[in-house]
Amino acid sequence: MSEAQKATLVELARRSIEARVTGDTFVIPELPEFPDVTGVFVTIKRGANLRGCLGTLENRRGLAEEVVRCAADSATVDPRFAPVATDELTDMRVEVSVLGPLEQIEPSSEAFAVGVHGLIVEQGARRGLLLPQVATEWGWTAEQFLGQTCVKAGLRADAWQRGATVYRFSAQVFGD
Repeated sequence: MSEAQKATLVELARRSIEARVTGDTFVIPELPEFPDVTGVFVTIKRGANLRGCLGTLENRRGLAEEVVRCAADSATVDPRFAPVATDELTDMRVEVSVLGPLEQIEPSSEAFAVGVHGLIVEQGARRGLLLPQVATEWGWTAEQFLGQTCVKAGLRADAWQRGATVYRFSAQVFGD
């Protein structure tokens, strides 16, 4: 993706969040084509604190539309957080993660690179996803990253060693 496309997506995310929080209507302007991608996540931070992060692995509407939807939802319906308040808008940071294709891997610490790949762990009806930057931010080893992705799925930390399916993906991560 070009720098201009990245900047446009971050601006769309920010405007979508602001509109949802303030109750305004946001209409997506006419935009050039964006690449077809696997999925997208929008992360909102205030200082060093996470304020919301939601996304999709199914790019059904097109990248710009999914960014707008995921950004607004990250601000208001992430079940881990209270909705973003109006007074938080001026000091929030927005980060967009555009996901590449999922690759099923044999679960091991050698099958992916910390800080380069994100992980998805699935077992039964449970699924957890952690973006590549999460392991770096927390200083996790590869095994800790695998374990924490399992925990995110609501599984035991060692589920990756007990039959869970593991996928890796790369992501372009950018923000303001």
